Amino acid sequence: MEVKEPQPAYRKDSYTIEEYLEMEDAATEKHEYYRGEIFAMSGAKLKHNMITMNTLHLLLDRLKGQSCRPFGSDFRVHIPKNTLFTYPDISVFCGDIETRNDDEMNALNPTVIFEILSPSTKNYDRGEKFRLYRDIPSLKEYILIGSESVAVESFYINEQSHWELREYNSISDNLQIGALQMSLPLKDIYEGISF
Repeated sequence: MEVKEPQPAYRKDSYTIEEYLEMEDAATEKHEYYRGEIFAMSGAKLKHNMITMNTLHLLLDRLKGQSCRPFGSDFRVHIPKNTLFTYPDISVFCGDIETRNDDEMNALNPTVIFEILSPSTKNYDRGEKFRLYRDIPSLKEYILIGSESVAVESFYINEQSHWELREYNSISDNLQIGALQMSLPLKDIYEGISF
């Protein structure tokens, strides 16, 4: 999903979380919320969608019967520490899913988040959004998948509780996801896509 930056979606200077949630429940498009501002999100292009669906399908297949479940971009994640409400391309939750006020709408505890990089969002996803995501106590891995070339950046928490980066740039590589105890072949993530 792409965020239309930096134009706020509405004309008021600042909104409360309650105002945002009320508007979002009635909206036909998705919006992010951050510190009183609301930002419209646009649809994704073909390669972005294909990578998302390939990856989601792989995760659904590999996690079947386990306690971890993947969700697509319709499942909203909220980070109380910094106020962000957002829709990751893919989020994986292990164990019970905690939500804001038990509302079944605003999940709080993803274990792994995937974002598919688009030209217009890659800097935001690598920078500010990753900084905001690091405020999620349950988050163990943050994976960025390129849509313009074979390129995967996998950030994970190491044994010293610091974020480390692994990069994958060959179609023959296997993406290691330690938090889920699995690997995903890049050839399957990029199936059907040519650059």
